Amino acid sequence: MGQFSGYTVEAMDVDPEPNLGGKDEAKEKPILVILVGAPGSGKSTFCDHVMRLATRPWVRICQDAIGNGKAGTKNQCLTAAASALKDGKSVFIDRCNLSREQRADFLKRVGPEVEKHAVALDLPAKLCISRSVKRTGHEGNLQGGKAAAVVNRMLQKKELPKLNEGYARITVCQDKKDVQAAINMYTALGPLDKLPPGFFGQKNSDSKVQQGIMKFLKKKDPPECSDAVVYIASENIQSHATKEKDSNQVLESCEEQKKTSVGSSISLENAPTLAFPSISTADFHFNVEKASDIIVEKVEEYVNKLGNARLVLVDLSQNSKILSLVRAKAAEKNIDSKKFFTFAGNITKLYSDGGLHCNAIANVTNWRLKPGGGGVNAAIFNAAGPALETATKAKAKSISSGKAIVVPLPSSSPLFSREGVTHVIHVLGPNMNPQRPNCLNNDYVNGCKILRDAYSSLFDGFASIVRTQEELCKYSFEKITEGEVQLDQGSRNGDQKAKREAVCEADMNKKYKSFVKELGPNVGSSGDGSTGGQITKAWGAWAQALYDTAMHPERHKNIIEMSDDVVVLNDLYPKAQKHLLVLARVESLDRLEDVHKEHVTLLKTMHSVGLKWAEKFLSENSSLTFRLGYHSVPSMRQLHLHVISQDFDSNHLKNKKHWNSFNSPFFRDSVDVIDEVSQNGKVVLKDENVLSMELRCHRCQSAHPNIPRLKAHISSCQASFPAFLLQNGRIVFSEGKDANS
Repeated sequence: MGQFSGYTVEAMDVDPEPNLGGKDEAKEKPILVILVGAPGSGKSTFCDHVMRLATRPWVRICQDAIGNGKAGTKNQCLTAAASALKDGKSVFIDRCNLSREQRADFLKRVGPEVEKHAVALDLPAKLCISRSVKRTGHEGNLQGGKAAAVVNRMLQKKELPKLNEGYARITVCQDKKDVQAAINMYTALGPLDKLPPGFFGQKNSDSKVQQGIMKFLKKKDPPECSDAVVYIASENIQSHATKEKDSNQVLESCEEQKKTSVGSSISLENAPTLAFPSISTADFHFNVEKASDIIVEKVEEYVNKLGNARLVLVDLSQNSKILSLVRAKAAEKNIDSKKFFTFAGNITKLYSDGGLHCNAIANVTNWRLKPGGGGVNAAIFNAAGPALETATKAKAKSISSGKAIVVPLPSSSPLFSREGVTHVIHVLGPNMNPQRPNCLNNDYVNGCKILRDAYSSLFDGFASIVRTQEELCKYSFEKITEGEVQLDQGSRNGDQKAKREAVCEADMNKKYKSFVKELGPNVGSSGDGSTGGQITKAWGAWAQALYDTAMHPERHKNIIEMSDDVVVLNDLYPKAQKHLLVLARVESLDRLEDVHKEHVTLLKTMHSVGLKWAEKFLSENSSLTFRLGYHSVPSMRQLHLHVISQDFDSNHLKNKKHWNSFNSPFFRDSVDVIDEVSQNGKVVLKDENVLSMELRCHRCQSAHPNIPRLKAHISSCQASFPAFLLQNGRIVFSEGKDANS
């Protein structure tokens, strides 16, 4: 819990997006999240990851540091929480909160205008103890040998939260994957987004002292509890998994679960899930018997390739012939019923009507990728609103038979906010209906081949989503919390806190590789009927923030200048005293790689606007100097120009990649970009390998072992800038000032 000091507010001034679900009067509803967990369970890290990437304004309130960086009282936490909620900010209560009594005061202080959540980090006791013992510089000084006994004692009194305490939603995390999924979920939660209510995640009916604690403390293990049963939900709640059981999913029996060791769990709630209808058997008149054979064949091929992800075949009617056939054939093949099952319900209301949460849903579309017609295609486009049509157009104009196209669903879509769907995968199968285009006239040899290709493409597309999301949520959570990241050995004492902060943000601020590296041969269509596909970068939900700001600046308060061509705003995590972003207001211009000769005028406009702001700052403080430029591989979607002062005096500059992203060939000066694009039609980019270069002063080029040492040096370095920076207007300084000073 050493990532913050005191009552820390890292809030983003973002206007709530319009509610596309039909309520114009929609207003942001703040959320109070009570974090529940033993010391070492990762509560502070959870807050840190969410707050650094979320578009919703969050405040972390920690009793260990609320008194000007020192431990305070519960009443101070209550007062701070009330104040933040009154200001419209959402709040994390970062205390152990292991008993109902400890949590009650926070719930009593808020009314119905605040949504109340609990996130229980119910991780194994041995892991919590290990983390607590190993950590240093803890805000509450709970570390070293004494931590083991404290954590053990606290866990004996643990009471997991229940809905009848007054929560709208409870999420229980029992392993690191659960925690990462919860981080991802709250990070993606926009100002107007709302999570479905209910109890999510399993909880264990284990004994007061979990297995392994006594062994960890070098004492004799308590006897195993032969009657320990892993169960899904509290007695008053019909859980998501229970509803799935009602829809013919076969769960393990209690007798089977008794074989599971105490403290283990089978996570169903957080598994990535694709819901898909039968392709081509409805409006396209494909033979149901043949279609069911192909579904089971392709599911059997893919189900184990997808890790813990699930595939769900959906149809409106419980008496559907395709569901019945597939269920029977899947049972004959002994396909794992936790990874593949059938579900009767409306594919656009799987969560709200049936309690089944799906990350992605498949849409059996038409070759034009247009709304309308009937069946699934019309239902999904209607439910998703105009956001889906816009996002689809940005990906492709058409699709050929046997192909699938993955479309990230904007958070403004009702399907995203209401059902939790993050992606729609459009897929087109074979047509046997003479009333529709490209009828195969009962050519089932070709038709079966196309249908197999369609399912392969669909499942490859889903696999790409799973891989991308896993990469996005790997914020080095495991490395950070278990102390597996080696801190630099060259620094002691005063450098240690800065190093811990640097480690905590290091991987999170990597230039996230959110593009799909291995989409598979069937994913994507060139849109011209060819079978080839082009791999394009898929941006995570958090990385869309700048795009939304550029396209809809009227929704945001943090705009300091706006025109038809550009939008200007302060960087949310500035790496220097002055750090602005100039955003291009042009569709399909996500990054520098997308820039061509026709964009030269826009590049000059962006440079002119950035230069104007640099000169304004110089008129206020002539000691500053500036560079204007672009990152070769940006982490955020939408072309943006950095206007950054060269003091690099900022608490947000914490690691090597931060420094090198502005002080290596990775940073392309605006004047050079304009020249190269004007002459060659494109710009030469540097890959991310340069970000691992050693730390060197941007003036004298001296090497330094870590960021604290580098910052101490540059604060007093009087050397001149390198000669190449002093040429062609790369460095901007006030008139009459020597650029070398």
